[in-house]
Amino acid sequence: MAVVMDGKATALSVRKGLRPRIARLIEKGIDPALTVILVGEDPASAIYVRNKEKMCARLGIKSEVIRMDARTTQDELCAELRRLNEDNSIHGILVQLPLPKHIDEVAVLNIVAAEKDVDCFHPVNAGKLLRGEKGFLACTPAGVMRMLEEYGVDIAGKEAVVIGRSNIVGKPLAILLLQQNATVTICHSRTRDLAEVTRRADILVAAIGKGRFVTADMVKPGAVVVDVGVNRMEDGKVAGDVDYDAVEPIASYITPVPGGVGSMTIAMLMENTVFAAEQYGKA
Repeated sequence: MAVVMDGKATALSVRKGLRPRIARLIEKGIDPALTVILVGEDPASAIYVRNKEKMCARLGIKSEVIRMDARTTQDELCAELRRLNEDNSIHGILVQLPLPKHIDEVAVLNIVAAEKDVDCFHPVNAGKLLRGEKGFLACTPAGVMRMLEEYGVDIAGKEAVVIGRSNIVGKPLAILLLQQNATVTICHSRTRDLAEVTRRADILVAAIGKGRFVTADMVKPGAVVVDVGVNRMEDGKVAGDVDYDAVEPIASYITPVPGGVGSMTIAMLMENTVFAAEQYGKA
């Protein structure tokens, strides 16, 4: 039986650590503030944004959601971002993805001021992460690392396999694992003999967006299994990228879906927002 890594409990621990930092900022006259831009009517995005609003309210972080029509042009969105960049009362800016197809996501994300880029998408912040310099960490990968730390998982010298090479999760998580002295392999759609590779993993991370894709025969007995996926299955149920019921008996640690990594993503967004406000206070 695997130890189930509780993302909700770990997120609570993160929030507890943020409260005194927020209090110190407020004492200095700095109210940490996050602005989220939501373009269009994507239902999942709307839920994520509401959850971010609730978490900000719970912690005492000021939050604003700017809702823009799906027909908003790229120039209009960029103009709004430039306005927010110049507003010194705002410390974090987040553009909720996905954007409508007529908008170039990369171009838009590059407009966000690097010092307010709490999602860690700006090339400057991605470069700092790559070099191991102090700065913002990509929220979901940072959440995974915090969970591994919270549960005392020893990373150094272990073989880690990440399934998925996205700029949001796969690549930055591989870098963070490497910085903790793991030997890291990234797998993707062109990987040959995928199961053979994943069976070598002491730490296996699934981040591909395919429900119950990772089966028991792909997992080394005793492996730490981290499931980043959230998928709506045909029966209406939510499942991760890992076949939890089949894999849990052979893993040493495993994250559930829901209640695992997803709970950590917003907690790390809050931490990035507080960090941004602290850096503003030092300027």
